[in-house]
Amino acid sequence: MTDDTRHAEKMAKKKAARDKIMATKTAEKGLIIVHTGKGKGKSSAAFGMIFRTIAHGMHCAVVQFIKGGMETGERTLITENFSDLCEFHTMGEGFTWETQDKARDIEMAGKAWEKAKELIRDPANRMVLLDEINIAMRYDYVSVADVVAFLQAEKPPTTHVVLTGRNAAEALIEAADLVTEMELIKHPFRSGVKAQAGVEF
Repeated sequence: MTDDTRHAEKMAKKKAARDKIMATKTAEKGLIIVHTGKGKGKSSAAFGMIFRTIAHGMHCAVVQFIKGGMETGERTLITENFSDLCEFHTMGEGFTWETQDKARDIEMAGKAWEKAKELIRDPANRMVLLDEINIAMRYDYVSVADVVAFLQAEKPPTTHVVLTGRNAAEALIEAADLVTEMELIKHPFRSGVKAQAGVEF
């Protein structure tokens, strides 16, 4: 038996086993998706799903809880080209060490959460991204219990909600359907390289 024949037989067995598994996966549901961890890529991966949703012609929305007025490539691309399919709300005024005004941060996070609830309740939105909400919850600007209770009680059954940011709360992780932790192995910032267009924003 040649290597090519052995390979073909092995792959045929793998395909048959895979097809058998896939045949049992028939359910569809709106997912609670969490991207957390110290590594880069949490928001980047979430925006990848937003762009995928847009590409399918489905309505979606983004609420940014922390990131402030700095222009980002994803916001520019969406607002200039896909505003008919994706609402984009930048509600934060920057990271808390930049604003140095806790009361204001809490107020803005509260407004962002109210907007998020409005967008999630709208069944026209197939996906809603809550960017950096985990940070707002970590600083107690938004209640973890309120977020989890709302998602469990009021999220429409076919709506996906993506929540990003470091230090996701255990209660949120427990409630989620899909959780990915980005692990930091190397980052150029530690070598003196600043955030760069196309990579970080």
